[in-house]
Amino acid sequence: MTLPAHSLAATAPLIVNGQPRFGYFDGSLRHINRKDFRLHSPFGKKANIFSDWVGFKEFQYFGVTNGRFVCGCALAHLRYAGAAFVYVYDLETGELFSRSLRSPLGFGMTMADNPVEGESRFRFRDADITMRYEGSPRRKSMTIRIGDDFYLDAVMPEAGFEPMSLCTRIGYTGWVYTNKTACLTVQGMLQWKGQRFDLGELRSLGHHDFSTGFMRRETFWNWACFSGMSGEHRLGINLSCGVNETSFTENCVWVDGKLIKVNLTRFEFSEDDILQPWRVWSDDGQVELRFTGLGLHREQLNAGIVASKFRQLFGRFDGELRVDGRIIPVTGLPGFVEDQYIKW
Repeated sequence: MTLPAHSLAATAPLIVNGQPRFGYFDGSLRHINRKDFRLHSPFGKKANIFSDWVGFKEFQYFGVTNGRFVCGCALAHLRYAGAAFVYVYDLETGELFSRSLRSPLGFGMTMADNPVEGESRFRFRDADITMRYEGSPRRKSMTIRIGDDFYLDAVMPEAGFEPMSLCTRIGYTGWVYTNKTACLTVQGMLQWKGQRFDLGELRSLGHHDFSTGFMRRETFWNWACFSGMSGEHRLGINLSCGVNETSFTENCVWVDGKLIKVNLTRFEFSEDDILQPWRVWSDDGQVELRFTGLGLHREQLNAGIVASKFRQLFGRFDGELRVDGRIIPVTGLPGFVEDQYIKW
């Protein structure tokens, strides 16, 4: 099942007559005119300036995998704070580099307002993180410098790729636009542990998440993503539950760059021992996967009105995809799963 024929035009603005256009788009949105959105309370009262400001959230994530490394980097602007994390896990040695950063009121952070053109950057303490979006030719890139010992430069072309591009209603009055990609070739280099690694020679693949909007005050989600090869096929997945499920879902797989829609998905894991294997599957039978964790990045905050319990695991997927009348095996592909509770 591919995207419906009535997908919305990506060339038009997201907000029309004060409200978002809900549904799937036929490409990545350039014009996310969120200032034209008219936020109201559930009883029709226009939101004040503070509610409008604090309610808007932005999140961008760039991941890279290959046979040697699993890398993840996120930028999030929560209005009252800017947050970022970076980690790299060496699959051969088990070594982990991990860094988390928070700045009050998003000090040092600027965010691109669409996933096609612009730049997001976070400069704080000894870290400088940049994600760039270019429309001609289409590509995304990321540069990370932390201190004198860690440097990552990654470029991910997107020509001919079909992104997941979707806007859903969130809660009673909110909305989220999300743009997802996976299993795209990545070039560049990683400098870590006094060594230099060529990402192209390591046959690196990447994925990206651009999400923005007026999200629920209290929410949760589970998420899974991988990029890898099965024989001659390039495979990618983006699966989630708990968010972006009002009338539409963001669940999909990519086979050789072609986007294939997936229905509702389920995540089964041990809350007491999250590194035990996960089962991830879809109710339409297209996805049946087992995830084995190798390690995790975790953050936790409980400050009353603001709280977060975040666990992103990196590891390997096994199982199969049943798409377009084919059964495609998944064997040891590196990727991520996530368990998140947040009150913001």
